[in-house]
Amino acid sequence: MKTRAHILLLLSSVFLVMCSPKTGLELTSATEKPTASVDPTPPIAVGPCATFNDVPNKQQVMENYVLYRDFLKAGEWNRSYELWKKVVEAAPAADGKRNTVLTDGIRFYEHFGSQVTSASAKKAYVDSIFALYDQLDQCYPEGGYIPARKAFDLYYEYPDRASRQEIYALFKEALDKGDLETPDFALNPFSALLVEMYRENTIDVGEAQEYQQKVRTILANGLENCEGTNCERWKTIEGYAPKRLEFFETIKGFYDCTYYADKYFQEFLDNPEDCDVIQTVFSRLRWGGCLEDDPRFQELLAAANASCRSNEKGTIGLAYACLRNADYTCAVDKFKEAISETDDNQRKGEFLLIIAKIYNAHLQNFSQARTYALQAAELRPDWGEPYILIGRLYASSGPLCGPGRGWDSQIVVWPAIDMWQKAKQVDPSVAAEANKWIRQYTQYMPKREDVFIRNLKVGDRFSVGCWIQRSTVIRTAN
Repeated sequence: MKTRAHILLLLSSVFLVMCSPKTGLELTSATEKPTASVDPTPPIAVGPCATFNDVPNKQQVMENYVLYRDFLKAGEWNRSYELWKKVVEAAPAADGKRNTVLTDGIRFYEHFGSQVTSASAKKAYVDSIFALYDQLDQCYPEGGYIPARKAFDLYYEYPDRASRQEIYALFKEALDKGDLETPDFALNPFSALLVEMYRENTIDVGEAQEYQQKVRTILANGLENCEGTNCERWKTIEGYAPKRLEFFETIKGFYDCTYYADKYFQEFLDNPEDCDVIQTVFSRLRWGGCLEDDPRFQELLAAANASCRSNEKGTIGLAYACLRNADYTCAVDKFKEAISETDDNQRKGEFLLIIAKIYNAHLQNFSQARTYALQAAELRPDWGEPYILIGRLYASSGPLCGPGRGWDSQIVVWPAIDMWQKAKQVDPSVAAEANKWIRQYTQYMPKREDVFIRNLKVGDRFSVGCWIQRSTVIRTAN
């Protein structure tokens, strides 16, 4: 009687709280190994969306619900699963207000599937996971949560189960259905796929423009309205999705003048006499279609005329003109031509570094930017500026080489620091700038415990992959 009373007390409190669907895919750590194989076939319910109110033994089913969830929280997977089967056979939609029973089923099959080694056995569990997704979509079709979660699993866990186009279509459905309520976990992989689909000519520029704006709108809304620890998730997305969407800056006309002015004009205000900054921001606004009567454009033009007028003639004069007019292919070609016309290694180095900066700032091609920066450094071994640029290329690659935060995004700082240290080693005149970047990015390195749990040691050599492909030294932020 005490046990039954305890269960009734639990029931009275459990159903006072609405359980919102998970926005991540965290699993409870198991404390219990399965003692016997678990049938991967989901039990068939009397009704695919039946609730507690639809069954004659309502009280017993509700008790089983509370018990299986308690066992699941305790990591007792087998005991929990046996009770869950009884619940899902009777009332898969629980009280009709939450999808907990079906999402817990996915957790069970993910867990038990991770315990088997046979490919056919794993496939059986995965088949069951997606069968439950389909049932979830049938019982809880509102919003974009189900297509988002299905796409998320396909993207990260089961990429062989669907084509990239199919996964993209599911994410797109999630954004269309969810709008501002789109689950946060959908935005990063969708942003990566949006770029991928465009680069492969799978979608046109109009669709890319529409959905990049949806991502930005959803992100802005999430950041504005987040609460507590959930804000960290939105900040992670903020560090990734906009960076991935910068690819579209390489497409003339994709973003308008307002986008470029809002994003880059502040760089000029912070460095009003830096000719390199003035040239870059001027070119960006020109690329974005800003008219010369725009007040910001006029301010840039006045600064350029006052401090950065060039008397260069011939090929190099044409190269600078192409750059000012945002004709980057022309600029690269003309700077290369100018290099071939001089025997002065200092001039050649300067032109090579400008080409590197064009590939970095305007063409979003980091590997090409590094190639030309290294060529510049070879011509002028005592020049630190090329290494400063390469360090910045590495440091800004967190969103390209990882999710924006976490290990894969943090380790890019190590080779960046290598470059900045080399810069001040070969050229003491850049030491202040190199130290500024080192101080700024040291805080973003992995923590000591992150290194320890990977069985690594501070000071050991480590190979950073992605496009960087460099050997470096393990360091920590603490």
